[in-house]
Amino acid sequence: MVAVRNGRHAVVAVAGILLWLVAVAPAAQRPVLSDAAVQELDSVIRAAQAEAKIPGLSVAVAFRDQPVYSKAFGMADLEHRISATPATAFRTASIAKPLTATAVMQLVEQGRIDLDAPIQRYCAAFPEKPWPVTARQLLSHQAGIRHYQKPGESTGTQHYFTIQDSLALFKNDPLLHEPGTKYLYSTYGYSVLGCAIEGASGQVYETYMRDHVFAPAGMTRTRLDRIYEIVPDRSRGYQLLTAEVLKQLPPQVQSFARAGEIYHASLHDTSMKVPGGGLVSTAEDLMRFGVVTNTHGLLKRDTVELMWTEVKTRPGEATGYGLGWGVTPAQDGIRRLTHSGNQAGAASVLHVLPEVGLSYAIMTNLEDAVLGPVSRGIAQTLGKHLMR
Repeated sequence: MVAVRNGRHAVVAVAGILLWLVAVAPAAQRPVLSDAAVQELDSVIRAAQAEAKIPGLSVAVAFRDQPVYSKAFGMADLEHRISATPATAFRTASIAKPLTATAVMQLVEQGRIDLDAPIQRYCAAFPEKPWPVTARQLLSHQAGIRHYQKPGESTGTQHYFTIQDSLALFKNDPLLHEPGTKYLYSTYGYSVLGCAIEGASGQVYETYMRDHVFAPAGMTRTRLDRIYEIVPDRSRGYQLLTAEVLKQLPPQVQSFARAGEIYHASLHDTSMKVPGGGLVSTAEDLMRFGVVTNTHGLLKRDTVELMWTEVKTRPGEATGYGLGWGVTPAQDGIRRLTHSGNQAGAASVLHVLPEVGLSYAIMTNLEDAVLGPVSRGIAQTLGKHLMR
């Protein structure tokens, strides 16, 4: 799966409508959403937000690789009654992975990383294993490195000042399978890739990403999710307490907590997994990333196509994943590349449909938020109105 509990099939395809658009709409015409379309999008998003009890969310959409919509709804901070805006920064969670993968592939293009060389060539802090582990296998979640296993591991609170230090969480554990033979989603595998970026580029991960990915893409509000740093417009994170979770809590908590109510998310220091889930961003920035990826502003066309091609296991099993991106089979000639993210206090999703230049991001401050209805509503509304 692309990200824990959030699903990679969040959108119902409107590929037939959008393919029709490609055939009949003038390519040079700048797309514009009518007032009716904007009002319908607003209504669809608000309804889905209310149904899922999401405190705050932000949506940004580009069509034909041009921005056409950006709005925020609800509250970025419930206690202080601060409204969400398009500038509100949310945790990206696992949407950090395609960003990190882009940096890796830039270094591949430059000849500074070999996709099929042992990763220790670039990340000496990761010990050798019984089998070689490569960047290609790490990018496609086939390296055999474990995901979260220990209780509370996915919401750790220890701070790590370097990526190399954070490898201590898993680097000495055995691989769970021979690399290349199975698909096993692993955020920790992306920590190794972050280490490799530093070794190959000679820059710390943060600096490399800022200079070579964020700045060229116009992602001015994307940065590391440091818990001690003042991040302008950072959202608070929340959780919706379910009856199942409530039963597992101590009696003292059960005496005042109520199922179906919103509470603060658990404390979580994401420095344990920066390259795979330790960034904050805005929906507009993620939409820009989708656009610049589709228009080959960060990577060559062939490189992007390689990342957007499903990588099968050595025995030939489908994985639904390329190099840093979830890959959905094309419908009516239109592909959908996606990545979702879910962690303490946040759930988000990014979709790119390259054949129609459609990129859209949904970011929220509610972990485990159900984003399927809002994704479907956005896709259907765009298909309905952009063909007029």
